[in-house]
This record gives sequence, C-alpha cells and structure tokens, in this order.
Amino acid sequence: MPFPEVKRVLYGRNPLDEVICQLRFPPILRIDAEIPAAFQEKVRTFFSSCSETGQWNIEIPSEVQLPIAPDIVRQALQSSGVKNYEFSSEDGVWKINLTRTFVALTSKKYERWEKFKEKLEIPFQALIGVYSPEYFSRIGLRYVDIIRRSVMELDGVPWNELLQPYILGIAGSPNVGDSVVNFESKYELNLSDAASIVRMITKFVKAVDKDEICFMIDSDFHNTQKQPVESVFDKLDYLNSRASRLIQWAITEKLHKAMEPREL
Repeated sequence: MPFPEVKRVLYGRNPLDEVICQLRFPPILRIDAEIPAAFQEKVRTFFSSCSETGQWNIEIPSEVQLPIAPDIVRQALQSSGVKNYEFSSEDGVWKINLTRTFVALTSKKYERWEKFKEKLEIPFQALIGVYSPEYFSRIGLRYVDIIRRSVMELDGVPWNELLQPYILGIAGSPNVGDSVVNFESKYELNLSDAASIVRMITKFVKAVDKDEICFMIDSDFHNTQKQPVESVFDKLDYLNSRASRLIQWAITEKLHKAMEPREL
C-alpha cells in the first residue's frame, strides 16, 4: 500500500509522454572543472550527440502547451556557472544529463522497465567508473502520463467514465464537471517502505498539435535517504512497481481496456 497490488501489463496505447530517472549525489566539482571526456567515451556508442548548457531542472511534457514557449522557460531557468552536459541518442528519444550534483536519464518513448534499466546502466556505470560517488542522496523515478481521448478512440467520453472520482475531484461531478475549465491538484503520499514518497500532480492540459483537452498524471517517486551505490537498482525496482500500481489505481476499467493492456 497505499496503492493496491495489480497484475503488471504493457499498454498498446501507452499514455506515457516521458520517463525520467534522476540520481543525486554530493557535489563533484571535477564535473564542472573539466570536460567530461572520459564519461563521454563510456556512453557515446549509444548517446552519440553531446552539448553543454546551463543547469535547469524542469521537464516540460512534449505533448502539452504552456502559456509561454518552452525555449523561453529553459533560457530563464539557466543558472550561470553550473554546467549541464547533455548526451542524446541519434533519434533524440533518449537523453542523459550530467551535472556536478546529479545524473539523469530521460526517455521519450518508454516501452517497459527492463529496457529502460538497460539504458540506465550506461550512464550509471560511466558515473561510477569515472567519478566514483560515495553514495546517492536522492533516487527519483518520474512518470508523466498524458491521457488523450482521441488516441484511445474515446472522443467525447466524459472524464468521469475514464478516471476514478478521487483523481478528478469536482471535475468528475455529474452536476458541475462540465463547467470546470481549469483543474490542478497536488498530493504527496508516503509509500509502504516508510522511506519513499510519491508527489503526484494531476491537471488538465492542452495538446500541442490540436485543440484537445488532455489529462496529465505526473508522478514523481523518490527516496531522499542516503543510499549506497549497490542498492540503487533495488530501490528503483521498488519505485517502478509502485508506479505500475498507481496508474491502474487512477483509471477506470473502461480506460484500462481502451489502452490495450497485455499481461506479462
């Protein structure tokens, strides 16, 4: 608990817009002081593109609109003096970010946890081999789901038939739900290990490519207790299993079936 155990499935119509794993460690000033050439050599077989930017920590879902352009947001968030090295796959689907306090892996086309972990091993082993962090101060795994009714062939179906009432709040009311023009909620929940937390943000968002209102479930699972290097993937396995439970807890059986689940 808090989310009930469910059978693990793969969705044919996967609502995931992006998945991010961020591993934080005590500052390693050498990452700022020198070009990370040795790190690049260990990752560039798959992450062939490299660039350097100022540090910014806000991920913007690619399918939704913001009041201002994402590039302007990123420029405004850049902080001088802190380097952020970005290593990307040739197709741009996978990205590593390396700074003096964290390494992160982002996937824009998530299929299943085992494949994500295989890619995560690349920057993880490079970090350990080149910079030898003593421990990790935060382990995070973030899932951003964008539920688009048009993709699910559910155009016009009310949200209260697709999402559970405790997710929608008054937006799911049969009397006033249609009058809700803006919606956002934020919760933080303790997980059953008494050490991890999920920060969950739900809100209405608008699709970039068409005038369609979508529903975003942004769930950031994290553990901020000091973790030895060898326990990282055990902790991530735990967080991933809770993420699978959360999404099925949040949706109705109607939406679950529309997403074309396949049991593993």
